[in-house]
Amino acid sequence: MIAMGRGIAPATVQAYHQGTIRRLVLEEFRGRWLILLFYPGDFTFVCPTELAEMARLYPEFVKLGAEVCGVSTDSVYVHKAWHDSSPMVRSVEFPLIADSTGALSREFGVYLEDEGVALRGTFLVDPDGVLRACEIHDNSIGRHIGETLRKLQAAIRVRDGEGEACPAGWQPGQPTLTPGLDLVGKL
Repeated sequence: MIAMGRGIAPATVQAYHQGTIRRLVLEEFRGRWLILLFYPGDFTFVCPTELAEMARLYPEFVKLGAEVCGVSTDSVYVHKAWHDSSPMVRSVEFPLIADSTGALSREFGVYLEDEGVALRGTFLVDPDGVLRACEIHDNSIGRHIGETLRKLQAAIRVRDGEGEACPAGWQPGQPTLTPGLDLVGKL
């Protein structure tokens, strides 16, 4: 499992992306923000709603210098069939990684051994390959992709503003905090 503050492994994976099957090396995203969206499986119920929401907001992630990759234990061929047949998934323009062996899901600590699928996990990796935020929850609960975008905006803000911190509910344009003894007991 990857711990907070450590870099991502140089995993090589297969992905279905823009009508083709291609090999991706996660290390190739070094220098950009990377959002990994693990989900349990194609042709399911909650997953297409999440991927459609991410597809809708994907241009905002790209504007911020981020790439998004969906990850499930399905094959690239199942990804293609799902992309071609689902009206919601058809709008996805980001890579869908095939983690058929569960290796990447295990590395990120989201693999359910008994079921052979991943939990819903969202991992935000900075341009240096360091994990900055993660969220893992039950497969019956869909994610709020707008919150993932807000977390990316906050991570960019604190990375650019050394020594700053974003308080709860922070939104772009709002003030940040500068941690120090002068704030102790005043918040």
